[in-house]
Amino acid sequence: MNITYHEENGYLLPNIVVGCDTSRPIGKYGRMRRKYLQEHRLILFSVMVQDGTLFEHLAEVEDAAQTRLETIVPALAKAAGATEALKAADPMKWVGIMNACKAQAEEIIFQEIVYA
Repeated sequence: MNITYHEENGYLLPNIVVGCDTSRPIGKYGRMRRKYLQEHRLILFSVMVQDGTLFEHLAEVEDAAQTRLETIVPALAKAAGATEALKAADPMKWVGIMNACKAQAEEIIFQEIVYA
């Protein structure tokens, strides 16, 4: 590893540049993963920041979580009986079932992806 230094007030300070690709937004699950790493896996978080891989990791977590959510919610909704006929007949019941399905799916995602 080749580290360069610059002098300030008689002290040699390393030239550190942290790269960050901000072209992709980090959503809810990426932010939750970052907070988890900061609070519970500080060494891993620090290494990822120094290597410049944190943003990429958070984007991958966000993509994986969104994909998993899009897979789990329809399956849970089908098992719970949230059909288009129910949506037309009793919209409030349908919304309640869908909210419960999304909450269940998010709990699965938290355990499998965000807090793993």
